Amino acid sequence: MEIVSPASHEKASLSTRVWWWFEALPKRLTAKVIETANNTKKLAQDDPRRVTHSIKVGLALSLVSLFYYYQPLYDNFGVSAMWAVMTVVVVFEFSVGATLGKGLNRALATLLAGALGLGAHHLAHLFGHIGEPILLGLFVFIQAATSTFVRFFPKIKARYDYGLLIFILTFSLISVSGFRDNEILELAHKRLSTIIIGGSSCIIISILVFPVWAGEDLHNLIALNMEKLANFLEHPSVIEYFKTSENEESNDDKSFLQGYKSVLNSKSNEESLANFARWEPCHGQFHFRHPWKQYLTIGTLTRECAYRIDALSGHLNSDIQAKPEICSKIQEACTTMSLESGKCLRELACGVRTMTHPSSAKPHISKAKIAAKKLKLLLKSSLWEQDADLLAVIPGVTVASLLIDIVNCTEKIADSVLELASLAHFESVDPTVSPEKSQVGQGEPDKPLAEIACPQVVIIVDRSENENPPGPLTTRHIEM
Repeated sequence: MEIVSPASHEKASLSTRVWWWFEALPKRLTAKVIETANNTKKLAQDDPRRVTHSIKVGLALSLVSLFYYYQPLYDNFGVSAMWAVMTVVVVFEFSVGATLGKGLNRALATLLAGALGLGAHHLAHLFGHIGEPILLGLFVFIQAATSTFVRFFPKIKARYDYGLLIFILTFSLISVSGFRDNEILELAHKRLSTIIIGGSSCIIISILVFPVWAGEDLHNLIALNMEKLANFLEHPSVIEYFKTSENEESNDDKSFLQGYKSVLNSKSNEESLANFARWEPCHGQFHFRHPWKQYLTIGTLTRECAYRIDALSGHLNSDIQAKPEICSKIQEACTTMSLESGKCLRELACGVRTMTHPSSAKPHISKAKIAAKKLKLLLKSSLWEQDADLLAVIPGVTVASLLIDIVNCTEKIADSVLELASLAHFESVDPTVSPEKSQVGQGEPDKPLAEIACPQVVIIVDRSENENPPGPLTTRHIEM
């Protein structure tokens, strides 16, 4: 009987594993290639503008490369033609606003830093060979320290951070290289010329070839965020919460709960788009000095509403639910608030998207405020029994309180959208009167909210002291 040593057995198992690895390698490579191809296809289908942007960058680089390949152009610019290629690589961005901002920052910073660098070089040259390097080093230190500190200012960092960075680089290059190179003026001229050529190529191609406007993206993003909140508030799962019995669970798809969560993290995207939009020229319905800051205000209020909806979603899916008898008492008011707030947000989103005055959102917010006022009075009244279980009451009251906050946030969003419509001169559209609205109005003039929602009215009439039949009423006191 042959005895196999442990070392030989381990060696055989190792060789077997290596053979299996090489045998499965083609399948793994094939699966990896298919996965990469599917991800690439999905990336292009999600936003086809990415494909056109890639083509535009390749086109711009091919054009500026002619300054290096074409001999007559190379004779004029020499090795400095490579700065045009570098400018295209670092300046060309996805949107027109971002490209314009970077291009203008780079060109102005290079021009200013080149002029100051030449001035510093000539001034330091007056102090001789010993004092020149000392003074140049002092100038570089002062401008680098000052420019770096200025970059910390929030407004300057948002719009001119790249320009300050190029300013530090250009000033240092010209000042330092000018100490050894006597043709510093020609060096600055070639560098500035090639940078202007590269930046101009980026800007022209970005505007003329399938332009991507940051302002339009911001405009659509704000409208889309409001639609996501409306989708949550109008979803049947939210409405059916107050109709579900204690032991019954809703079988609806809960994937809609994830839709609003993208609104919670949209602040940085909105701010960057608004910053880029300020650089863009007039295009389409977006005129000069368009109120981009108002979009940020609407975005902030939308996120506040999304945070309350996130809290509401947590309570709707909590293990501790309100009892059916509690839900039945607040069902009507809560359902009205959720539906009307969702309809109001949808009308506001439609108005922003089409740039029309969202006058049809006012009736919805009015109905939501009336329902919220009735619910507040209901919660303050002696609705709950004296010996009611607080653990059974708290879930329903918490949901009702969150819905009241959502109504208040919706009202603020509506006011901000109306202000945007006024500042941006949205088109006024005559609202179409639906049968439902005509029955609600019944031809009566609009009444104040307090008068409509008044649950009870006490009228005290003061008469004269004599016993004569009462004449016309002299004084009326109406108390709520």
